[in-house]
Amino acid sequence: MNVPRSSDEPEPAQDGLFGLDDVLGGPDTGGPAGPLFRDSEEARRMLAVREIHAEPAAAASPRGRQVLAQYPDAEVVPTDSHWRIPELHGNKGNAERWVRIKSTVLVLGEKKTLTVRPNGRSADWIAPGAANGCAMACAYCYVPRRKGYANPITVFTNIDALIHKVRRHVIAQGPKKEPNQCDPSAWVYDIGENNDCAVDALISENTADLVRAFTRWPTAKASFATKFVNPDLLRLDPRGRTRVRFSLMPADDSRLLDIRTSPVQQRIEAAADFVEAGYEVHFNFSPVVIRPGWEDAWAQLLRTMDDVLPRSVKDQAAAEVIMLTHNRDLHDVNMAWHPSAEDAIWRPELQQAKRSENGSLNVRYRNAVKAEAVETVRRLVHTHAPWLPIRYAF
Repeated sequence: MNVPRSSDEPEPAQDGLFGLDDVLGGPDTGGPAGPLFRDSEEARRMLAVREIHAEPAAAASPRGRQVLAQYPDAEVVPTDSHWRIPELHGNKGNAERWVRIKSTVLVLGEKKTLTVRPNGRSADWIAPGAANGCAMACAYCYVPRRKGYANPITVFTNIDALIHKVRRHVIAQGPKKEPNQCDPSAWVYDIGENNDCAVDALISENTADLVRAFTRWPTAKASFATKFVNPDLLRLDPRGRTRVRFSLMPADDSRLLDIRTSPVQQRIEAAADFVEAGYEVHFNFSPVVIRPGWEDAWAQLLRTMDDVLPRSVKDQAAAEVIMLTHNRDLHDVNMAWHPSAEDAIWRPELQQAKRSENGSLNVRYRNAVKAEAVETVRRLVHTHAPWLPIRYAF
């Protein structure tokens, strides 16, 4: 399934040349043998798919057929568009069924708009995602704001076109001439802006294909944040070209807000395994929630990291700090299924309105409150984890 090079595409360097057949759905390489985690009881608790809404072209594609074969007992419901499924998107009645929909429903579609966007914070660029939505149910997640009142995972089956788009972009950039806070030498591409790639790897080979692809591009590096420890990713051979950012927060906050995610302690302990497997591992302190006792809770988290993480992780780690941003519509959704979360994250006395680019009404901590909190986190990191540089904070 080699995609022809268009006339406006620069000739790639020889060490970056590869065929798509080399990276799409290939066998596991490097890493432990044995049964796949995706076939385990724990994985089935995360995703017990019983209903698949599928665009016809997506269902007929090689990747679509792979996904459908994994869930042979699921009901397949044809749909004209993965964005317009009335019983899923925009249906307020789904708020009370939020978690059940996430764990039992899947969508297959083709990504029509393949755009690489500049970022400059966590990554240099945002790659077109290979999925949208998530099986987890974090109370503060922004993705549901665009997808109505439920956001089960949508798997984009045209992974070959997506990889071809990123490949062309990487080649056009050439070598990175100056270091920046994203990376000193590689162009960093976030491959999981609206999804969790570790969870997506339970469903399809899209994440594995992207990890393989970036091993062939010496000037670029993939990056994704995750709250889920998927041991199957250790079977790949990333060769230092994929950065995994484990999202962390104090355990009590996570139990309240990070619904259906891996425990924070498990995420911390997994870091060493991922470094040994050839990943770069960073940490995403996100979101930082201001509540009574939050400073002590973050200090304890940082002390735990300092105690648990080996030198192999500390020597290559970095962190990003992201203060909570919430949303009025999501607040209303949460009140229907998880109102106790809103006691912590809906704090009008500390927050101010902010109109987002898509027109929705977000709320974030007031400028002075946020600035003071960011400095507090910086001080805590310097005190309890001085080995951990902060790449950016906002």
